[in-house]
Amino acid sequence: MNQLNAVEVEISVVLGRSKMPISQFLRMGRGAVIPLDATENDEVWILANNYPIARGEILIQGEKVAITVTSVADVHEFNAAS
Repeated sequence: MNQLNAVEVEISVVLGRSKMPISQFLRMGRGAVIPLDATENDEVWILANNYPIARGEILIQGEKVAITVTSVADVHEFNAAS
């Protein structure tokens, strides 16, 4: 069990995606807004080491943002969305 405790996993959350020309991206400055393909009520993707493992909902707790896990991720759905 001690070996398992030594394993590190990077968890990330994908709020949405956007496609744009690199020239547009390079012109963006501080405070620029990048539109995403998601709405405020859409589920987010939860990734472990860049691999989709779950879906979740954003939860605001005071000044902190948290994610509530709602379902297991469908890898094919994740790949189709990219």
